Amino acid sequence: MKEKKIALFNKLGREELEEELSNELFKRITVSLYRYVNIKNPEIFRDVLYGRWAQFNIKGRIYLAKEGINAQFSCPEDNWKAFKKSLEDYAYFKDVPLKIAVEDDGKSFIKLTIKVRHRILADGMDDDSYDTSNVGNHLTAKQWNEDMADPNTIVVDVRNHYEHEIGHFKGSVCAESDTFKEDLPKIYDKLKGKEDQKILLYCTGGIRCEKTSAYLKHEGFEDVNQLHGGIIDYARQIEAENLDNNFIGKNFVFDERRGERVSDDVISTCHQCDETCDDHTNCDYLDCNLLFIQCNSCKSEFENCCSDECLTNSKLPLEEQKELRKKKEAEGLLDYNKSLRPKIKGIKKASK
Repeated sequence: MKEKKIALFNKLGREELEEELSNELFKRITVSLYRYVNIKNPEIFRDVLYGRWAQFNIKGRIYLAKEGINAQFSCPEDNWKAFKKSLEDYAYFKDVPLKIAVEDDGKSFIKLTIKVRHRILADGMDDDSYDTSNVGNHLTAKQWNEDMADPNTIVVDVRNHYEHEIGHFKGSVCAESDTFKEDLPKIYDKLKGKEDQKILLYCTGGIRCEKTSAYLKHEGFEDVNQLHGGIIDYARQIEAENLDNNFIGKNFVFDERRGERVSDDVISTCHQCDETCDDHTNCDYLDCNLLFIQCNSCKSEFENCCSDECLTNSKLPLEEQKELRKKKEAEGLLDYNKSLRPKIKGIKKASK
Protein backbone atom coordinates (compact mmCIF):
# COMPACT_ATOMS: atom_id res chain seq x y z
CA MET A 1 0.00 0.00 0.00
CA LYS A 2 1.35 3.39 -0.96
CA GLU A 3 2.40 5.44 2.05
CA LYS A 4 0.81 8.84 2.51
CA LYS A 5 0.94 11.42 5.26
CA ILE A 6 -1.84 10.89 7.78
CA ALA A 7 -3.06 13.31 10.46
CA LEU A 8 -2.62 11.68 13.85
CA PHE A 9 -6.01 12.70 15.20
CA ASN A 10 -9.57 13.15 13.96
CA LYS A 11 -10.69 16.65 12.97
CA LEU A 12 -14.38 16.06 12.23
CA GLY A 13 -17.39 16.47 14.53
CA ARG A 14 -19.74 13.63 15.46
CA GLU A 15 -22.45 14.56 12.95
CA GLU A 16 -19.94 14.70 10.11
CA LEU A 17 -18.43 11.38 11.16
CA GLU A 18 -21.84 9.69 11.34
CA GLU A 19 -22.78 11.04 7.92
CA GLU A 20 -19.46 9.88 6.48
CA LEU A 21 -20.03 6.39 7.89
CA SER A 22 -23.63 6.18 6.67
CA ASN A 23 -22.50 7.08 3.13
CA GLU A 24 -20.00 4.25 2.91
CA LEU A 25 -20.84 1.84 0.10
CA PHE A 26 -18.80 -1.06 1.44
CA LYS A 27 -19.11 -3.51 4.33
CA ARG A 28 -17.04 -3.41 7.51
CA ILE A 29 -15.80 -6.18 9.76
CA THR A 30 -15.92 -5.48 13.50
CA VAL A 31 -13.14 -7.16 15.45
CA SER A 32 -11.42 -7.07 18.83
CA LEU A 33 -7.98 -8.08 20.02
CA TYR A 34 -5.90 -7.80 23.15
CA ARG A 35 -2.46 -8.88 24.24
CA TYR A 36 -0.36 -8.45 27.34
CA VAL A 37 3.08 -7.69 25.95
CA ASN A 38 5.92 -5.35 26.91
CA ILE A 39 5.61 -2.22 24.73
CA LYS A 40 8.71 -0.17 25.51
CA ASN A 41 7.55 3.15 24.04
CA PRO A 42 3.74 3.16 23.78
CA GLU A 43 3.67 6.89 22.90
CA ILE A 44 5.86 6.33 19.83
CA PHE A 45 4.01 3.14 18.88
CA ARG A 46 0.72 5.01 19.18
CA ASP A 47 1.71 7.45 16.42
CA VAL A 48 3.08 4.66 14.21
CA LEU A 49 -0.06 2.58 14.66
CA TYR A 50 -2.42 5.50 14.06
CA GLY A 51 -0.73 6.39 10.78
CA ARG A 52 -0.72 2.79 9.57
CA TRP A 53 -4.26 1.89 10.60
CA ALA A 54 -5.69 5.14 9.24
CA GLN A 55 -4.42 4.08 5.83
CA PHE A 56 -6.63 1.00 6.07
CA ASN A 57 -9.60 3.22 7.06
CA ILE A 58 -9.81 1.56 10.47
CA LYS A 59 -12.34 3.02 12.90
CA GLY A 60 -12.25 2.06 16.55
CA ARG A 61 -11.08 2.51 20.12
CA ILE A 62 -7.56 1.31 20.94
CA TYR A 63 -5.71 1.52 24.25
CA LEU A 64 -1.94 1.11 24.55
CA ALA A 65 0.19 0.82 27.67
CA LYS A 66 3.55 -0.57 28.61
CA GLU A 67 1.71 -3.77 29.56
CA GLY A 68 0.11 -4.27 26.12
CA ILE A 69 -2.78 -3.43 23.79
CA ASN A 70 -6.56 -3.61 24.01
CA ALA A 71 -8.42 -2.84 20.78
CA GLN A 72 -11.95 -2.89 19.37
CA PHE A 73 -12.34 -1.63 15.81
CA SER A 74 -13.86 -2.09 12.36
CA CYS A 75 -12.07 -2.62 9.06
CA PRO A 76 -13.46 -2.25 5.52
CA GLU A 77 -14.03 -5.71 4.08
CA ASP A 78 -11.90 -4.93 1.01
CA ASN A 79 -8.94 -4.01 3.27
CA TRP A 80 -9.28 -6.99 5.61
CA LYS A 81 -6.68 -9.31 4.06
CA ALA A 82 -4.11 -6.51 3.69
CA PHE A 83 -4.78 -5.35 7.24
CA LYS A 84 -4.29 -8.85 8.70
CA LYS A 85 -1.06 -9.22 6.73
CA SER A 86 0.16 -5.85 8.04
CA LEU A 87 -0.08 -7.16 11.62
CA GLU A 88 2.88 -9.41 10.83
CA ASP A 89 5.06 -6.29 10.58
CA TYR A 90 4.88 -5.85 14.36
CA ALA A 91 6.21 -8.39 16.86
CA TYR A 92 3.52 -7.23 19.30
CA PHE A 93 0.83 -8.70 17.04
CA LYS A 94 2.47 -12.00 16.09
CA ASP A 95 -0.25 -14.70 16.08
CA VAL A 96 -2.60 -12.48 18.08
CA PRO A 97 -6.16 -13.93 18.11
CA LEU A 98 -8.72 -11.80 16.27
CA LYS A 99 -12.30 -12.04 17.54
CA ILE A 100 -14.91 -11.26 14.88
CA ALA A 101 -18.22 -9.74 16.00
CA VAL A 102 -21.28 -12.01 16.14
CA GLU A 103 -23.71 -9.39 14.77
CA ASP A 104 -22.32 -6.58 12.66
CA ASP A 105 -24.06 -3.73 10.89
CA GLY A 106 -20.75 -2.02 10.11
CA LYS A 107 -21.65 0.96 12.33
CA SER A 108 -19.76 -0.07 15.46
CA PHE A 109 -17.33 2.88 15.47
CA ILE A 110 -17.39 6.29 13.84
CA LYS A 111 -13.72 7.28 14.16
CA LEU A 112 -10.24 6.03 15.00
CA THR A 113 -9.02 6.76 18.51
CA ILE A 114 -5.75 5.43 19.92
CA LYS A 115 -4.88 6.43 23.49
CA VAL A 116 -1.91 5.70 25.74
CA ARG A 117 -2.85 4.73 29.29
CA HIS A 118 -1.13 3.51 32.42
CA ARG A 119 -2.86 0.16 31.92
CA ILE A 120 -4.91 -1.39 29.12
CA LEU A 121 -7.34 -2.64 31.76
CA ALA A 122 -7.61 -0.80 35.08
CA ASP A 123 -8.20 -3.25 37.94
CA GLY A 124 -7.89 -0.90 40.93
CA MET A 125 -4.98 -2.91 42.33
CA ASP A 126 -1.36 -1.99 43.05
CA ASP A 127 1.03 -2.80 40.20
CA ASP A 128 2.81 -5.60 42.08
CA SER A 129 -0.09 -6.98 44.11
CA TYR A 130 -0.28 -10.21 42.06
CA ASP A 131 1.39 -11.92 39.09
CA THR A 132 -0.73 -11.11 36.02
CA SER A 133 1.12 -13.70 33.93
CA ASN A 134 0.05 -16.64 36.13
CA VAL A 135 -3.39 -17.12 34.58
CA GLY A 136 -5.95 -19.92 34.61
CA ASN A 137 -6.61 -22.70 32.10
CA HIS A 138 -8.08 -21.57 28.77
CA LEU A 139 -11.17 -23.55 27.72
CA THR A 140 -12.76 -24.06 24.32
CA ALA A 141 -16.54 -23.77 23.99
CA LYS A 142 -16.84 -27.57 24.06
CA GLN A 143 -14.73 -27.86 27.22
CA TRP A 144 -16.65 -24.95 28.76
CA ASN A 145 -20.01 -26.66 28.18
CA GLU A 146 -18.69 -29.92 29.62
CA ASP A 147 -17.41 -28.21 32.78
CA MET A 148 -20.64 -26.21 33.16
CA ALA A 149 -22.53 -29.51 33.37
CA ASP A 150 -20.76 -30.35 36.65
CA PRO A 151 -23.06 -29.15 39.49
CA ASN A 152 -20.03 -28.43 41.70
CA THR A 153 -18.61 -25.94 39.20
CA ILE A 154 -19.01 -22.21 39.91
CA VAL A 155 -19.50 -20.03 36.82
CA VAL A 156 -18.51 -16.39 37.35
CA ASP A 157 -19.35 -13.43 35.12
CA VAL A 158 -16.51 -10.91 35.54
CA ARG A 159 -18.31 -8.20 33.57
CA ASN A 160 -20.31 -5.24 34.90
CA HIS A 161 -23.88 -5.65 36.16
CA TYR A 162 -25.44 -3.86 33.17
CA GLU A 163 -23.72 -6.34 30.83
CA HIS A 164 -24.92 -9.32 32.88
CA GLU A 165 -28.45 -7.92 32.96
CA ILE A 166 -29.10 -8.39 29.24
CA GLY A 167 -27.22 -11.66 28.75
CA HIS A 168 -25.22 -14.26 30.68
CA PHE A 169 -24.41 -17.93 31.04
CA LYS A 170 -27.09 -19.91 32.83
CA GLY A 171 -26.55 -20.03 36.58
CA SER A 172 -23.57 -17.67 36.60
CA VAL A 173 -22.86 -15.30 39.48
CA CYS A 174 -21.94 -11.65 38.91
CA ALA A 175 -20.03 -9.17 41.07
CA GLU A 176 -22.75 -6.56 40.40
CA SER A 177 -20.13 -3.87 39.82
CA ASP A 178 -20.28 -0.70 37.75
CA THR A 179 -16.63 -0.95 36.62
CA PHE A 180 -13.91 -3.60 36.49
CA LYS A 181 -11.97 -1.60 39.12
CA GLU A 182 -14.53 -2.82 41.66
CA ASP A 183 -14.71 -6.40 40.42
CA LEU A 184 -11.74 -8.29 41.88
CA PRO A 185 -12.43 -7.81 45.62
CA LYS A 186 -16.18 -8.34 45.08
CA ILE A 187 -15.59 -11.58 43.16
CA TYR A 188 -13.22 -12.75 45.90
CA ASP A 189 -15.86 -12.04 48.56
CA LYS A 190 -18.44 -14.11 46.64
CA LEU A 191 -16.03 -17.03 46.24
CA LYS A 192 -14.29 -16.93 49.62
CA GLY A 193 -14.27 -20.37 51.26
CA LYS A 194 -14.62 -22.17 47.92
CA GLU A 195 -10.94 -22.24 47.04
CA ASP A 196 -10.99 -25.96 46.27
CA GLN A 197 -13.91 -25.84 43.80
CA LYS A 198 -13.65 -25.57 40.01
CA ILE A 199 -14.08 -21.93 38.95
CA LEU A 200 -15.14 -20.94 35.41
CA LEU A 201 -14.62 -17.29 34.45
CA TYR A 202 -16.00 -15.50 31.40
CA CYS A 203 -16.18 -12.00 29.93
CA THR A 204 -16.72 -10.37 26.53
CA GLY A 205 -13.48 -11.21 24.75
CA GLY A 206 -11.22 -12.69 27.43
CA ILE A 207 -9.12 -9.76 28.66
CA ARG A 208 -10.88 -9.30 31.99
CA CYS A 209 -10.60 -13.03 32.69
CA GLU A 210 -6.82 -12.85 32.31
CA LYS A 211 -6.49 -10.56 35.30
CA THR A 212 -9.29 -12.15 37.31
CA SER A 213 -7.88 -15.66 36.98
CA ALA A 214 -4.40 -14.48 37.96
CA TYR A 215 -5.84 -12.67 40.99
CA LEU A 216 -7.83 -15.70 42.15
CA LYS A 217 -4.81 -17.99 41.77
CA HIS A 218 -2.81 -15.51 43.85
CA GLU A 219 -5.55 -15.70 46.51
CA GLY A 220 -5.27 -19.50 46.72
CA PHE A 221 -7.92 -20.81 44.33
CA GLU A 222 -6.63 -24.07 42.91
CA ASP A 223 -8.78 -24.87 39.85
CA VAL A 224 -9.26 -21.62 37.92
CA ASN A 225 -10.43 -21.73 34.30
CA GLN A 226 -11.46 -19.14 31.74
CA LEU A 227 -13.42 -19.11 28.50
CA HIS A 228 -10.88 -18.62 25.73
CA GLY A 229 -11.91 -15.76 23.45
CA GLY A 230 -14.81 -14.86 25.73
CA ILE A 231 -18.47 -14.76 24.73
CA ILE A 232 -17.57 -13.49 21.27
CA ASP A 233 -15.58 -16.58 20.34
CA TYR A 234 -17.96 -18.90 22.23
CA ALA A 235 -20.77 -17.77 19.90
CA ARG A 236 -18.60 -18.49 16.87
CA GLN A 237 -17.54 -21.92 18.13
CA ILE A 238 -21.02 -23.18 19.05
CA GLU A 239 -22.27 -22.29 15.58
CA ALA A 240 -19.27 -23.77 13.77
CA GLU A 241 -19.30 -27.00 15.84
CA ASN A 242 -23.09 -27.26 16.35
CA LEU A 243 -22.75 -27.17 20.15
CA ASP A 244 -25.43 -26.45 22.73
CA ASN A 245 -25.72 -22.75 23.54
CA ASN A 246 -25.57 -22.13 27.29
CA PHE A 247 -25.58 -18.33 26.93
CA ILE A 248 -28.94 -16.58 27.13
CA GLY A 249 -29.66 -13.13 25.71
CA LYS A 250 -27.34 -10.49 24.32
CA ASN A 251 -23.62 -9.95 24.64
CA PHE A 252 -23.05 -6.31 25.62
CA VAL A 253 -20.36 -4.59 23.53
CA PHE A 254 -18.67 -1.24 24.10
CA ASP A 255 -19.36 0.37 20.75
CA GLU A 256 -22.23 2.01 18.89
CA ARG A 257 -24.09 -1.33 18.62
CA ARG A 258 -24.39 -1.71 22.42
CA GLY A 259 -24.98 -5.45 22.03
CA GLU A 260 -24.95 -8.48 19.76
CA ARG A 261 -27.52 -11.26 20.06
CA VAL A 262 -26.23 -14.70 21.04
CA SER A 263 -29.62 -16.29 21.74
CA ASP A 264 -33.21 -15.26 20.99
CA ASP A 265 -33.99 -14.85 24.69
CA VAL A 266 -34.80 -11.35 25.96
CA ILE A 267 -34.15 -11.54 29.70
CA SER A 268 -34.38 -7.89 30.82
CA THR A 269 -36.98 -5.13 30.87
CA CYS A 270 -37.24 -1.42 30.08
CA HIS A 271 -36.08 0.59 33.09
CA GLN A 272 -38.97 3.00 32.63
CA CYS A 273 -42.04 0.85 32.02
CA ASP A 274 -40.97 -2.76 32.70
CA GLU A 275 -41.80 -3.95 29.19
CA THR A 276 -39.59 -6.78 27.89
CA CYS A 277 -36.55 -5.15 26.29
CA ASP A 278 -32.75 -5.49 26.13
CA ASP A 279 -31.75 -2.38 24.16
CA HIS A 280 -29.36 0.00 25.94
CA THR A 281 -29.28 3.72 25.28
CA ASN A 282 -27.51 6.75 26.73
CA CYS A 283 -29.64 9.57 28.07
CA ASP A 284 -29.72 12.37 25.49
CA TYR A 285 -29.19 15.02 28.15
CA LEU A 286 -25.41 15.34 27.92
CA ASP A 287 -24.86 16.15 31.60
CA CYS A 288 -26.59 12.87 32.44
CA ASN A 289 -25.60 10.42 29.68
CA LEU A 290 -26.89 7.57 31.89
CA LEU A 291 -26.68 4.14 30.28
CA PHE A 292 -30.02 2.38 30.71
CA ILE A 293 -32.47 0.02 29.02
CA GLN A 294 -35.22 1.78 27.09
CA CYS A 295 -37.97 0.34 24.87
CA ASN A 296 -39.08 2.03 21.65
CA SER A 297 -42.24 3.38 23.25
CA CYS A 298 -40.34 5.12 26.07
CA LYS A 299 -37.65 6.21 23.64
CA SER A 300 -40.32 8.07 21.68
CA GLU A 301 -42.09 9.50 24.73
CA PHE A 302 -38.94 10.62 26.54
CA GLU A 303 -36.98 11.44 23.35
CA ASN A 304 -34.07 9.19 24.38
CA CYS A 305 -33.93 10.73 27.88
CA CYS A 306 -34.12 8.78 31.14
CA SER A 307 -36.62 11.07 32.92
CA ASP A 308 -38.88 14.09 32.60
CA GLU A 309 -36.19 16.20 34.29
CA CYS A 310 -33.53 15.26 31.74
CA LEU A 311 -35.97 15.73 28.86
CA THR A 312 -36.77 19.25 30.10
CA ASN A 313 -33.09 20.11 30.70
CA SER A 314 -32.06 18.82 27.27
CA LYS A 315 -34.31 21.41 25.64
CA LEU A 316 -32.88 24.39 27.55
CA PRO A 317 -30.68 26.88 25.67
CA LEU A 318 -27.01 25.91 25.89
CA GLU A 319 -26.18 28.84 28.16
CA GLU A 320 -28.87 27.80 30.63
CA GLN A 321 -27.57 24.21 30.52
CA LYS A 322 -24.09 25.52 31.37
CA GLU A 323 -25.43 27.50 34.32
CA LEU A 324 -27.37 24.47 35.54
CA ARG A 325 -24.22 22.37 35.24
CA LYS A 326 -22.23 24.89 37.31
CA LYS A 327 -24.92 24.89 39.97
CA LYS A 328 -25.01 21.08 40.19
CA GLU A 329 -21.21 20.91 40.31
CA ALA A 330 -21.16 23.44 43.16
CA GLU A 331 -23.75 21.41 45.07
CA GLY A 332 -21.97 18.12 44.34
CA LEU A 333 -24.98 16.80 42.43
CA LEU A 334 -23.41 16.21 39.04
CA ASP A 335 -23.21 12.53 39.78
CA TYR A 336 -25.35 10.88 37.12
CA ASN A 337 -22.73 8.41 35.95
CA LYS A 338 -21.67 7.18 39.39
CA SER A 339 -24.02 4.22 39.16
CA LEU A 340 -25.38 2.67 36.00
CA ARG A 341 -27.76 0.57 38.05
CA PRO A 342 -31.40 1.03 36.98
CA LYS A 343 -32.16 3.72 39.55
CA ILE A 344 -34.71 5.17 37.12
CA LYS A 345 -36.96 2.12 37.41
CA GLY A 346 -40.57 3.26 37.60
CA ILE A 347 -39.84 6.87 36.62
CA LYS A 348 -42.31 6.73 33.74
CA LYS A 349 -45.11 5.65 36.05
CA ALA A 350 -44.15 8.20 38.69
CA SER A 351 -44.08 11.00 36.13
CA LYS A 352 -47.66 10.46 35.03
